[in-house]
Amino acid sequence: FQDVMQLLEELRELREQPTDPQAEQEIIDSIEEVYFSSDSFDMVQYELEKLPPDLNLLELEEYRDKLKRQQAAVSKRVADLILEKQPSYVKELERVTSLQTNLQLAAVICTNARRQLRSAKEGFTEASLGLLANQRRRQLLTGLLKSLRTIKTLQRTDVRLSEMLEEEDYSGAIQLCLECQKAASTFKHYHCISELNSKLQDTLEQIEEQLDVALSKTCKHFDVSHYTKVQLAYKLLGKTQTAMDQLHMHFTQAIHNTVFQVVLGYVELCAGNADTKFQKMQYKDLCTHITTDSYIPCLTDLCKALWEVMLSYHLTMQWHDEHYKEEEATPGAEGSDESTVGRSYVKKKLEHGLTRIWQDVQLKVKVYLLGTDVSNFKYDDFIVVLDVISRLMQVGEEFCGSKSEVLQESIKRQSVNYFKNYHRTRLEELRMFLENETWELCPVKYNFSIAQLHEFKFMGQCRSPSVSPSRQPESTEPVELSLFEQYLQGGNPFEMQIDNKEEETEDVLASNGYESDELEKSVYQDYDSDSDVPEELKQDYVDEQTGDAPVKSVSRETLRSQKRSDYNLNRTNAPILTNTTLNMIRLVGKYMQMMNILKPIAFDVIHSVSQLFDYYLYAVYTFFGRNDMVCISKHFYSPPCSVLILNIMQYLLWENAGPHASPEERKEKVPSPHLSQLVVLTASDTLYGLAERVVATESLVFLAEQFEFLQPHLDTIMPSAKKPFLQQFYSQTVSTASELRKPIYWIVAAKAIDYEQMLLLMAGVKWDIKEIMSQHNVYVDVLLKEFEKFNQRLGDVSKIVRIPLPVSNVLWEHCIRLANRTLVEGYANVKKCSNEGRALMQLDFQQFLMKLEKLTDLRPIPDKEFVETYIKAYYLTENDMEQFIKNHREYSMKQLTNLVNVCLGSHINKKARQKLLAAIDDIDRPKR
Repeated sequence: FQDVMQLLEELRELREQPTDPQAEQEIIDSIEEVYFSSDSFDMVQYELEKLPPDLNLLELEEYRDKLKRQQAAVSKRVADLILEKQPSYVKELERVTSLQTNLQLAAVICTNARRQLRSAKEGFTEASLGLLANQRRRQLLTGLLKSLRTIKTLQRTDVRLSEMLEEEDYSGAIQLCLECQKAASTFKHYHCISELNSKLQDTLEQIEEQLDVALSKTCKHFDVSHYTKVQLAYKLLGKTQTAMDQLHMHFTQAIHNTVFQVVLGYVELCAGNADTKFQKMQYKDLCTHITTDSYIPCLTDLCKALWEVMLSYHLTMQWHDEHYKEEEATPGAEGSDESTVGRSYVKKKLEHGLTRIWQDVQLKVKVYLLGTDVSNFKYDDFIVVLDVISRLMQVGEEFCGSKSEVLQESIKRQSVNYFKNYHRTRLEELRMFLENETWELCPVKYNFSIAQLHEFKFMGQCRSPSVSPSRQPESTEPVELSLFEQYLQGGNPFEMQIDNKEEETEDVLASNGYESDELEKSVYQDYDSDSDVPEELKQDYVDEQTGDAPVKSVSRETLRSQKRSDYNLNRTNAPILTNTTLNMIRLVGKYMQMMNILKPIAFDVIHSVSQLFDYYLYAVYTFFGRNDMVCISKHFYSPPCSVLILNIMQYLLWENAGPHASPEERKEKVPSPHLSQLVVLTASDTLYGLAERVVATESLVFLAEQFEFLQPHLDTIMPSAKKPFLQQFYSQTVSTASELRKPIYWIVAAKAIDYEQMLLLMAGVKWDIKEIMSQHNVYVDVLLKEFEKFNQRLGDVSKIVRIPLPVSNVLWEHCIRLANRTLVEGYANVKKCSNEGRALMQLDFQQFLMKLEKLTDLRPIPDKEFVETYIKAYYLTENDMEQFIKNHREYSMKQLTNLVNVCLGSHINKKARQKLLAAIDDIDRPKR
């Protein structure tokens, strides 16, 4: 303290020295900054380093004096600062002294306190509180023992969890695992329990993985109990929605894996080696390696496998619907809003998944379909393909209401290519059949119907002829079950393809064209007794005009008329058709199978069917209906189907393709057919090939009848926009088939009777007689003999082929019309005629009619009025004659002119003659 006071005194003396503050501040400012840098600064070293190499004493002394002045200024400034703080220092020194005193007192207090604490420890803590601590420790150890026993139980649950997983008791395992986790969270402060909790979490994740695997198994083989366990387990986990997402992923994967494995199996089987390169291929490339022989089996197995997947999805939806209905029906089971939202999510997810899954199925099958060129398949094989795809599309429609646009487009593309080649080949085959056809009768059973043919079995309209509608049960038809309902308990809708090939072939041919004698007797021995007529004839009697089995029963009167009208009654009324007709009917059946299975190409198929019919009709007309002869009658026959024939020639025949037609257009046409050289149509003893003409024409009519029978079915298949084509085909073509009878049989009628000879005989008759004759002229007898000869030849032909009533009617009608018109032509050649001559004409004609009615059942006699009116016109007056000319334009100009000229002089004068001839000329002028 004294040292400090001495220092302060020195500083006070130094401070008292007189100084100039400004000069002092300048000296301090002149001090270099380095002196204020740090405490470790070595000033001596610094100043020595600053000395110049050459030392000057005077300069050194000046510099030293400068340093001294700086030091003095600094020392004075420090002294000033210290002296300014002196009061504070003194005061603080006093506080330090006081603090020292207090510290000494505190040391004494602490010493006393420690002594007293030592006494308390020895007297209280070690004696009383020690007992309490031991009791507390005992309680802790008891709790620990209980915890250890719980831990031991938790550690043993792993074994039970494994057993429950092996038993597929997923819900029990999850419930046990969750309880263990809850218990483990209570003891998580133990190190062993923290490890156990982690292990339980791993076990729970393992259960979820096994649940996912179990869920994926339901995609192919759905099991109610299995799926119920899985869903209950996911519900315990609170992951029902996640399960739905996973389920749809598994279904998508199942579809891919299923189709790939099926196709891969067939590809490797056909490859015949152990090369595994196919496994690395994409599905699209793999499908291109399917061989033709394995195409259909692979397609069938593919659809079978996909059916299993879709059936599983259907059953999954059914399970959820029933499960939710049970929950809603249970009292007090409304559930929380969260569960309601979950059910709504699952329902929407399942409904949306229907479309997604079916779309995946369509795309996989589409790739398979387009991977192989099927244009060269056999017809039966291609029909199987169409049938399988049709069944698959039916599955799709029942599965999710889809129209299967993807499948329709792909199979349509394949079908169009196949059908073009197929139809072109069939047209060529039809031409070959027609050119080699000898038009002989193909013997079929009396009750033959196209529904009996194998090709028409698909229509489902074929019933046994021995079962009448009255004997069939009148029970209402059962409601048709969907495919999913039919095959719910097992089986597969695509296994039917095997059954179709095992069906027995139909038996439609009769033995040598005849039925048994017993059947013939039952048909014809007594028409008045229904008991003698077999049920087949009561209900399924084959109409002789159509060859088809009508739905309604045939009356006894109809049977009698058929007995009287038909030639050769010892033959049953079996349809008249040829081998070509039968083959064409079968071909039409095949075409209909195609469009029935694949409706998108229905129009193309029906158009091709119409071409087949058109070509058949054109061939029959060309072979038997062309009129290359000049008839003696001035009224040449113009068939009503001539426009149709021209249209067929224009669009169907290769000869009319034109020079500018493209190769594709020419390829779609067919050459005109030629009649076989074995068919002779010029022999008079066979009535100019009448048997062949009957077989050809009636087979065409029979074919048209079958088309009429098929019209309702075709109409249901035909697209609405294309139905006018079908209606036009039936109204302008099919209905015209029976009209071909007229031109074809007209040629026979024109040659069967010698009309030229009759005209010559009539020219030799004298008609300007003065007496009324009681005996008819010879030409009438000659004409009647011609008809008798014609009737006899008709009977001879009927021994070869049955001549139906419409045919005999047409033949007789043509012959009688030609005869009557020849009579009018002969009467029109008369130069002179009296009233008695006209009476003789009437006598001749009445004699002709009387004898003719005995030869034919045709009533009324055709053109009877045509002859009688012309004969009676001779008696008309001038005015009546003029009106007659205007009203009867069916007579030729020559016939009317002759009528006027013959009447001249009797009751018509020259002036009237000129007037009547002018009227005739006016009638004829528009024709010119």
